[in-house]
This record gives sequence, structure tokens and C-alpha cells, in this order.
Amino acid sequence: MAIVEVSVVPIGTEDTSLSKYVAGCHKILANEDNIDYQLTAMGTIIEGELDDILEIIKKIHKLPFDNGAKRVYTNIKIDDRRDKKANIQQKIRSVKSKL
Repeated sequence: MAIVEVSVVPIGTEDTSLSKYVAGCHKILANEDNIDYQLTAMGTIIEGELDDILEIIKKIHKLPFDNGAKRVYTNIKIDDRRDKKANIQQKIRSVKSKL
């Protein structure tokens, strides 16, 4: 299972606020059954099979274009660990246990 952080930034919009685009992306995520996700202040973390996540990222990358953006910058970080199972909460617990 992969854990991916994604941030989609529309450029060339009439407003500097991005929250409506983020909300639109999260509506797409809410309709996906095969992932878990978590909104953060600077992006979204998605957990699931990598192929599924990449297909979903294509959808959320396209959304700002569909809503008038002239350019979209999408940043993706992938943690694809194969030696043991990992998930969002486990990663957080691991760090907190060391504090």
C-alpha cells in the first residue's frame, strides 16, 4: 500500500483563494471507495494502491482546468513501502512514540 501526499495548485485564476478548488478535489476523493485520505493545511494525504491513487490524482489535477484555471501545478510525494504494511496513522504513531 502506498501513502501519497498531493497538492494541486491552480494558477491563472481570478482569485488568490484556493479553498474552492481543494473542496472540489475532496468531493472527488469522497466518491472513491478504494482509498483513505486526510486533508492537511498544505495538501492531502492519500492511502491505497498506487495505481488507484495515480488514477485519482489525474482526476483532481484536471479539476481546476475544468473550473477555469489556465495552469495547474501538482506536487506529488510517494511513500511506497514494501517491506511491511504502513498507513497514515501508523506513521504518525511511530513519530509520536519517539517524542
